[in-house]
Amino acid sequence: MKIVVTGGGSGGHITPILAVAHELKVLDPSCQVIYIGQKGDKLADIPAQDPNIDQVYTVWAGKFRRYADENWLKRLLDFRTIALNLRDGFRVLYGTGQSWRLLRGLKPDVIFTRGGFVSVPVALGGRLNRIPYITHDSDSVPSLANRLIARWAHLHAVALPPELYPYPKDKTVVVGVPVAAQYEPVTPALRAQYRDSLGLENFQHVILLTGGGNGARMLNMALVDNARYLLGTYPDLAILHITGRALEAETGAAYDALQLGASRGRVFVHGFVTDLYRYSGAADVVIARGGATNLAEFALQQVACVLVPSKQLGWNVQNAATLAEHGAVLQLTEDQAEQPERLGRVIGDLLGQDKKRAELAHTLAEYAHPHAAAELAALILKTGGAEDARS
Repeated sequence: MKIVVTGGGSGGHITPILAVAHELKVLDPSCQVIYIGQKGDKLADIPAQDPNIDQVYTVWAGKFRRYADENWLKRLLDFRTIALNLRDGFRVLYGTGQSWRLLRGLKPDVIFTRGGFVSVPVALGGRLNRIPYITHDSDSVPSLANRLIARWAHLHAVALPPELYPYPKDKTVVVGVPVAAQYEPVTPALRAQYRDSLGLENFQHVILLTGGGNGARMLNMALVDNARYLLGTYPDLAILHITGRALEAETGAAYDALQLGASRGRVFVHGFVTDLYRYSGAADVVIARGGATNLAEFALQQVACVLVPSKQLGWNVQNAATLAEHGAVLQLTEDQAEQPERLGRVIGDLLGQDKKRAELAHTLAEYAHPHAAAELAALILKTGGAEDARS
């Protein structure tokens, strides 16, 4: 069986795709998994290096810029925004033609789309070639890309109860969020093993910040601003900071500018890692956005989290708020996180309360769906082999 997987633009799209690709190979080692990504994607090398991806292609795709802040209309009518939206509209049309030609030649049995801008031309190209495709939504708010291609989807795989989605109920299947097989509950022994593998065996406390695959400048700088307080208050603390590739040098320089002396050696800055499970598993506290993929990963590991959702991303805010209301995470707004020492004190309070961390981790674990990738892979294989899939 030949299967096309598509999505990209962020780690939250690529990570689930690779988790599903792994499970596809487990269920059917003979299947061929082909990734179609977006030209210019900064994370395109990640699927290309994955052993479960047999071939990689790219097509043009475009972004529709829309805004959720109070100046949304002014920004939307800005000349540069209009020009970029027009340009990307043509890119979508061109990418659809590319996808049609590429898929006509590849002749896959089924397409799996995780979302992201590239999903639109690939799914439309699949529709023109009468190839069934399955969409996936991690958040309670479907992505714009998936809403655009929803009408012709064979199935909609979703992470949350189906009544939250505007899809036909008979075509909606709850599977959770696919995550890599390496994510598992972190015991004290496993945490120690992760710390040893990262050279952190001599630290009593470890925190991790990740803003997602592309990073988050606001969150990066918030932790930098709190680093002197945290490192001074907790002399046995190590800070793991995943910045996003484009922000690595900037964030490292910001730490250097603090002139922390020997304490600078307790800050470990990385642009991007492909084994995030080791870093999050080594941490006592994780600071993150509200992305559904990361939250699913941390729920499986059962780690205590502090979330600072992006106020421009409604699904980030909703994910974080829902979990915070149920006592599964601690939440700060961006404005609160930028207050002097506010973020540092919240982190510090958690470091000093073993019971509180355990309570948060246990409650977050209730949202875990450990078999999501396998269930989704089974759906894909069934769709690709269904006799009526192309009807």
